[in-house]
Amino acid sequence: MTLRKRDFLLSLLAAGGLGTARAQRIALPVSGVAVVKAYPHDPGAFTQGLEWHEGHLYESTGLEGQSTIRRVNLADGRVLQKADVPAEHFGEGMTLFGDEIFSLTWKSQLGFVWDRKTLKKKREFRYGGEGWGLTHNGEQLIMSDGTAQLRFLDPATMKEVRRVSVSALGRPLDQLNELEWVDGQVWANVWQQDVIARIDPATGQVRGWIDLRGLLPPAQARQADVLNGIAYDAAAKRLFVTGKLWPQLFEIRLVPRA
Repeated sequence: MTLRKRDFLLSLLAAGGLGTARAQRIALPVSGVAVVKAYPHDPGAFTQGLEWHEGHLYESTGLEGQSTIRRVNLADGRVLQKADVPAEHFGEGMTLFGDEIFSLTWKSQLGFVWDRKTLKKKREFRYGGEGWGLTHNGEQLIMSDGTAQLRFLDPATMKEVRRVSVSALGRPLDQLNELEWVDGQVWANVWQQDVIARIDPATGQVRGWIDLRGLLPPAQARQADVLNGIAYDAAAKRLFVTGKLWPQLFEIRLVPRA
């Protein structure tokens, strides 16, 4: 992400706080977060995708030769089940759809479908460009590729149904990374930024921001990589976030930003 893009994001966050009256009128809403509980997280996991399903976290990790699909126990971070992505591929985002797990790779233009219960690889699929984040809306898979585009895919054929361009106050927002479907919106980590964008899936417009700066304690942050990983427990309305090589995973709730 360029310095200009970083400054643009920071200015949007600032406008949502104590900016000028004019900035307040045009600004998008910004939420802060409060930590409900911190859980252990594998500090060697280069987190690419995160999802909650029936009492467990499912996670995809990256790096060539180290990429995995795993089922994780929330309470202690223990990996209960794991499958290795073929070593030549850099694993990326994933999502659960029905009894299957769909996962992407970064530059191979190749995705995998895994059995949710056994984590055995069932088949492969192809796509153009890079693979970054993946989620679904109950009918279609939603994929990010590092650009300001979100692709909507038919999970039966993996053919693209439509796509939307993501923008914030009329300006394209790229570097969209891990995705999660939350109460009718697409929530997206923005790569190298401690923010989540809340995106209208119909129009691609950013409807608000979640500011997660300072979530990881400074001593841990120095040893970790970027924020990446959003999981939503829709039944209990619980929200979880973590990052690449983070030693902790956080259950958070949104609060008005001070």
